[in-house]
This record gives sequence, C-alpha cells and structure tokens, in this order.
Amino acid sequence: MKPGPLIILSGPSGSGKSTVIRALLTESPFPLRQSISATTRPPRPGEVNGRDYHFVSEEQFRLAIEAGELLEWARVYGNYYGTPRNEVDAFRARGFGVILVIDVQGAALVRAQYPDSLTVFLTTSTPEIYEQRLRARGTEDEASLLRRLKTAARELARQGDYRYTVYNDDLAVAVRQLRERIEPKFTNET
Repeated sequence: MKPGPLIILSGPSGSGKSTVIRALLTESPFPLRQSISATTRPPRPGEVNGRDYHFVSEEQFRLAIEAGELLEWARVYGNYYGTPRNEVDAFRARGFGVILVIDVQGAALVRAQYPDSLTVFLTTSTPEIYEQRLRARGTEDEASLLRRLKTAARELARQGDYRYTVYNDDLAVAVRQLRERIEPKFTNET
C-alpha cells in the first residue's frame, strides 16, 4: 500500500488553522486525519486531552524527547510543543493522509525528514485581521497578545519556505484551496 501523504500546515496565530482543518476533515472524501500534538501548556476552556492536544507534564515531555518519540519539538511561549512519531508514521502506513499543524521551525525539521511532504502556509491578507482574531478569542492577556503578534511577523517572513500559500479571508475558499492542493496526493501523483 502506498503511504498516505504528509501535509504540513503552518501560519501565525489567528490565521484560522484549526477552523480550516476542522472544515476540511468534515468534507474530505479522502482518508485524512490531523496529527495531535503534545504540549505542556494547560488546556484552554473546551479543549479535550487526546482530541485537541496530548496534555503532558514537562517530565513526560522530556522523557519523550530522550526516547526519540517526537519528530520535532520546541519551546513556545514558555511551554513545550511537539509531534509524536506515532501520530504520523503508523497512520501514513495505512494510507491515511496526515496533517501536521506546526510552527515554521517545526515544519523545517519535519521537511528535512520527509522531503515528499506537501507544505502549505495559511495566512490572511492583512496583519490587522490576525490581531482582530486573536483579540476576539479572548484567551490572551495584552502582553501575550503582543508576543504572538511579534511572532506572527517572524513567521510571515518564512512564508516563502512553503510550496503553497492559502489566504484565509473566506473560510469556504480557504478550505477549497487546501483541498485542491491535497487531492492530487491521493489521486494521480506517484
């Protein structure tokens, strides 16, 4: 069986990655799943362990690093985030397309390990839209929000590292464009 494709999706906070992926997974005719990252940060209201993230202690995270169980990892905003290998390889071997929603540093590490991966950068047409979305979430204090905006500017500078850019100003259009990038990986690409 041909392994399923690996899709790497990155973009600044507020670009709508979670919303776009949720919509894509709901309507995809192909076997797709989102990899669930591990993190040491506490869950936000409404987040569920094993669905949104694998919420782990710093000690558990360090042990996973030492055991080589993570494809990539980083410390972001004071917490660890990483991609467990078992969230990727086992599913791809069964023909599933696996979507990684990771930051630009993690994406660079995974691209080096999986040069056949499909890379997509999700963005909006203006930085003001990011700020509006972050403020609307209501999950950040002002200092944290300003840090995220600063990080977004650095991430936008790495947009050229990705094969495709999808603009998420209109959810339906963004989902369609992402689906159009992924579909050839299942149908006619060898």
